[in-house]
Amino acid sequence: MYYTYILECADKSLYTGWTDDLEKRLKAHNNGAGSRYTRSRLPVLLKYCEKYGTKSEAMRRECAIKKLSRNEKLSLIQNGMAD
Repeated sequence: MYYTYILECADKSLYTGWTDDLEKRLKAHNNGAGSRYTRSRLPVLLKYCEKYGTKSEAMRRECAIKKLSRNEKLSLIQNGMAD
């Protein structure tokens, strides 16, 4: 499984990424090893996640989410986790 996710940082900004191990990736983000962006905005909280069967699907979805406005991302989060 591959995952596309949205995190909320301590400063209330949103970060979107993808991974094949969501739990490990969240720990990495919160330990300051996840990404340069989240490193200075700790802690981060998982707010939204979608599952995909292939890496390319997850990466395409990450790209699509990153093009959304903040309000559109908040709407995704508000509507809940996708399966």
